Amino acid sequence: MRIDVVDNGGQWTHREWKALNELDVDSEIISNQTPFEDLDVDGLVLSGGAPRISDENMELGNTPDYLDKGDFPIMGICVGAQFMARHFGGKTGSADSPEYGKTELKVIEENDLFQNIPEKFTVWESHNDEIKELSDDLKLLASSENCLVQAFKHRNKRFYGLQFHPEVDHTEHGSQIFKNFIRMCKK
Repeated sequence: MRIDVVDNGGQWTHREWKALNELDVDSEIISNQTPFEDLDVDGLVLSGGAPRISDENMELGNTPDYLDKGDFPIMGICVGAQFMARHFGGKTGSADSPEYGKTELKVIEENDLFQNIPEKFTVWESHNDEIKELSDDLKLLASSENCLVQAFKHRNKRFYGLQFHPEVDHTEHGSQIFKNFIRMCKK
């Protein structure tokens, strides 16, 4: 089992890698410039990052190839999720209320990623930008008071996006979210 973390310049990329390693998953942090053909993985995590998704010209290396060609599960976190949503026709932009710190998340739709997790729990936020609207290809999974799209999934692929940061200790059930993602990568 191998799940690599795609480095998009996020401050917590190493924590995503550490969360996987603590769950006995073979994982490396890889550049977002890594060609798709060089991937030998059962899943990918698209890290958060410094780029502002509100910049319409923002690129994340070869991430479009991973999303277009990947037939394995992918979990995008923060900028990774925002990029994924935009790639599949959603709209992103500056947050009406940028969030830093704890917020309560409400799971709207039962799904594999939030299995064995309560309907409401505390998550850690760190974002200026957010997903404003999902396309028909994407399904809303969770929201919070100040951010409509906290989590989503692709309707036809095993791709998930999380606005919040499951890799930090302040997010309740973050380890369970990673366990659920790992289980999907084993299928």
